[in-house]
This record gives sequence, structure tokens and C-alpha cells, in this order.
Amino acid sequence: MGEQRRSDLRNVAIVAHVDHGKTTLVDALLRQSGAFREGAEVEDRVMDSMDLERERGITILAKNTAVRRGDVKINIVDTPGHADFGGEVERSLAMVDGVLLLVDAAEGPLPQTRFVLRKALEARLPVILDINKVDRPDARVGEVLHEVEDLFLDLDAAEDQLAFPVVYTDAKRGWASLDPTTPGTNLDPLFDLLIEHVPAPAYEEDHPLQAMVTNLDASPYLGRLAICRVRQGTIRPGQRIGWCRADGTVEGGTLGELFVTEELERVPAQEAGPGEIIAVAGLDEVTIGETLADPDDPRPLPVITVDEPSLSVTLGVNTSPLAGQEGDKVTARLIKARLDREIVGNVSIRVLPTDRPDAWEVQGRGELQLAVLVELMRREGFELTVGQPRVLERDIDGKRHEPVEHMSIDVPEDYVGVVTQLLALRKGTLEQMVNHGQGWVRMEYRVPARGLIGFRTEFLTETRGTGLIHHVFDGWAPWFGELRTRPTGSLVADRTGKATGFALSSLQERGTMFVSPGDPLYEGMIVGENARSEDLDVNAVREKHLTNMRSATGDVLERLVPAKRLSLDQALEFLREDEAVEVTPESIRLRKAVLDKVGRTKAARRARA
Repeated sequence: MGEQRRSDLRNVAIVAHVDHGKTTLVDALLRQSGAFREGAEVEDRVMDSMDLERERGITILAKNTAVRRGDVKINIVDTPGHADFGGEVERSLAMVDGVLLLVDAAEGPLPQTRFVLRKALEARLPVILDINKVDRPDARVGEVLHEVEDLFLDLDAAEDQLAFPVVYTDAKRGWASLDPTTPGTNLDPLFDLLIEHVPAPAYEEDHPLQAMVTNLDASPYLGRLAICRVRQGTIRPGQRIGWCRADGTVEGGTLGELFVTEELERVPAQEAGPGEIIAVAGLDEVTIGETLADPDDPRPLPVITVDEPSLSVTLGVNTSPLAGQEGDKVTARLIKARLDREIVGNVSIRVLPTDRPDAWEVQGRGELQLAVLVELMRREGFELTVGQPRVLERDIDGKRHEPVEHMSIDVPEDYVGVVTQLLALRKGTLEQMVNHGQGWVRMEYRVPARGLIGFRTEFLTETRGTGLIHHVFDGWAPWFGELRTRPTGSLVADRTGKATGFALSSLQERGTMFVSPGDPLYEGMIVGENARSEDLDVNAVREKHLTNMRSATGDVLERLVPAKRLSLDQALEFLREDEAVEVTPESIRLRKAVLDKVGRTKAARRARA
């Protein structure tokens, strides 16, 4: 029964902060292992296959590919870099035996680097450090290496984990080198390091079958596919298995097709041994964290646990007067079925009922994750009403606590004062400030997660789009008290109709408009942002009355400032407690939760009482 190792296989996850070059490196590894035909047209970031990933330029879902190096097959898992999709990272680490940590040669380790590294060290996985983008003119390779070493010490890495190998790469040009001063010609040094330092999968001879379901996918022909890592034993298509469910029960089942990954394709296989990452069909209700085992000797593996959600939004049926005009999925039943489908494949999202039958509370890691879910549903033809994002509170020792974020900000020196002011409003605490001497300053803050809702838009406006901001969950702290982050009020339409140029031109001195002439309006819809702090009911459909008097200035043209069109992310950030976003496949509209003015006045009175 001794422990054996499969020398022909390596499983590695690439983890890093967002934009440090993970997906670009995977592209280069695929290219140099001969995955693409000679002369074939290949898109950049070939792993980002989802439309939304391409548009936003980020990885949202973890995906695996495989490259061959001589006799060794290397399974590579590409993971997202955003903290909001941390559940994907945690899940990916359950599939691999080693981690390639990518760090930008200029930016150095950032909050998300800390998060992914902490997860890898907790899982006792060996780490290879890859300092990428060494060709940048502002690269500071030596300093970054020291910063990473400090980070390892900070995270209480074990002695064997501290002795990590280092490789220097330029993923875009496709070379790696073990010496930072001499550029390489190809990625061979990186391939060699992976084979040498990532342990081969271990297994026991004659051990019954164990395969952990780590991800889900769907095929139009085969239905649900379970992505598994085989821990022990051999698995074959059509085999009888014991399916260990999440609730502790064991069901019998029969596998359908079996696939393994070769480069970018899933290819059918007749069997797969320990250490292999596979996809199996035939189990329609399988979920993440369950185990496929031997029917005669079922031994479930420990269930994957992920961090708790820290943010929630209320998501419900579109209740505006314009409902049902642009989308085809408008009923509560369809929305509920879609959310149920989402929680099957996404371990870090939770859906809870509310006191209304047509609305649900969706909990996740951050604004971005929830905005991506709403955007996906919108593209599928759903119409929704989305409430203000709220942080999840906890009772610890009888006291009210809220989540706190560790935030790293890079700004030009000129904007330090503005940023300090913004974060003082949001009750942030400055922990460290470093001036690199190149005109840029890095500030590290600890801020209540509540204060960061809506911060990004304001921050980018104030720093003229030059600032960089990254944050990651950093535990719980006692309640910080009331935060008033938005100094402006809303301009609210007081009647239904179509917006007119005449009405908007007289309103534009009041603030910023969100609608253009000809847009349909309804009572309670937000048409703009008031420059003052209170809400103002306005008539945006007023027309110019014709008279039989001639005017000397009659032909003067009214200049309208173009309307500010908010994206979904900006709309969610703009919201107050009593406001919501109406999301349809074609439009994003802001509205009051209670549409009629009398109802709003009564609700405000009740809230004050």
C-alpha cells in the first residue's frame, strides 16, 4: 500500500493579482508547447473565452488547460485575480499540487497577491515565484523580490515554503530566465522549474476510487459536466460509482462520457488515473465539493470550504411601469430558476429569500462579482430591479461588527490630499505611505467595506483616471457608525411622459442629467444628480408653449449638455438606501424604491420616527 508518484503528470495553478499577466503567460506556454498550428491566427488571452471577460479584460472563471513537455503532461489552471472571485481561486487550489505565483516587476505584491498566497500557504502547496514584466522601464526586480520575501514571512510560511525558486519572465514576448540581468530566448527555464519543483501527484496502490468535484461546466449535448481531480484509483466511462453527496448520503450512479484536457480541447478518454484533471458526464445533479467514490467502499473527501460572503444586494422582478417592454424573462419563477442555477456552479454566492415572494437577497464577495452576475442575467434577456449593495454584519461577543478591507492605492503625488480627504469621510485609517521617488505614492488603508461602496467612481474622477486602487477582505471590526458618502441628492421625475429638450435645458443648472430628450420617463424615476444634498421632484416632460407673439430671441439655440450614461457598476455605486436600479437588456435606469411621491414622504416620516 505504499505511496507512489506519477512522474508523467504535474498540476499547477497560476495565481496573481489582477493584470499581472497570468492569462498572457498561459498563452505563451501554449504557443511554445506546440498547441497551435503553425501560422494559425490566435487571439490574445485565448483562455478568456466569455464575452464579459473579453470586454472587461479580466478573468472571471477559473479554467484549465494542459501542455506537454516531452513525456510529462502539465495541467495548468488559470485563476482570476480579483478578490471578488476568490471562491474560484480557493476551488482551483484543491485541484493542484503546486502554485506559480506571478508578481509584476514594477508594482510588486498587492492585496490580492497576499490573498492568493495566503490560500496557497494554508493548503501547504509549494510555491514558485515568477517575477513577470521584467522588461518594464520602471521594473524594480530586487526590491520586489524583497517585498515578496517579507510577505512570505508576514504570512507565517513554513521553512520549506520559504526556500522558493525564482524565475524572471516577459510573458508578452514569451521568454523566461533564471538571471534577471540576461533576457532568455524561450520559456524552457520555466517549464524545467515546473517539472522539477511541482511535486508529482501522490497516490496509494490498490486504494479505492476517490475523485473530488472541483468545478462544473455544461455541454449542449451531454448536460452537466463535473470537473474532477482524481485523488486515488482509476476512473472509466460507464463505470458504477458511489456518489458521496454534500449532505453526507451516498447514492449509486453510472458515469457517462469521460474527457481529459489536451491543450485547449477536451478529448474523450478510456480511463484516467490518480492526479488527472477530468470532466465526466452523466450526473445531472452533482455539485461542487462532492466526491465520486468506489460503490463498495465509498470514502468521501473533505468538502471544499470558501470564505464567507461580505456583501449583499436585493434582486427582484422589474416593477417599473416600463416592465416587460425590452426583455423576455420577466417573471419571478424564471429569475429564481436562474439564481438556483448560479449557486450550483458558483460556490461563493448565496441566495436567501426575503419577505417578498418576488425578490431575493443575493450574497457575494464584492460589488464586481454581483455586477457581473446581473450583467450576465441582463444579456440572457432578464429584467430585474436591483437594490443598493449592503455589507453583511455579524454579532461577535454581543457587539455589532462589519467587514473591513485592506486597500492599496497608487496615485501621483498631486492627488494625495484629495484621496486622504475622500477616505477620511469613509472612516479609513492610513497604515502606511511610501513615496517611490518617481512622482508616485503608495498608500495603504484599512477601510470599512461599507465606505468603499461607490468609492471607485469618485476616486477615478478626482484623480483624473490616473489612480490605481486594489482592496481585499481583511477581517471584522466593530461598527464604525453612520457613513454619509454621497454629498449629492437625486432629481426625481414627478410624472410620466417623454423627456423634452426644453425641460432638460432648464434643469441642467440644477445638476448632472442622466436622460436625453425623447427618453421614456415615469413617476419616481431618477433623471439626474442634484448638486445639493436633498432630493428634488422635477418636471422633465414640460413642453414649450406656443404663443402668437414673436420673440426677438426666438431662434436662439438651447445648448444641452450631453446626458451622463451610467454603466451598471456606476449605477450600483450611485444608489442610496431608498433607490434601486432597473436593469433590462437594453437600458439601465435609476429609480426610487417607492415610485409615488406621497408613498415616499410617508416612508421617510416612518424612518425618522
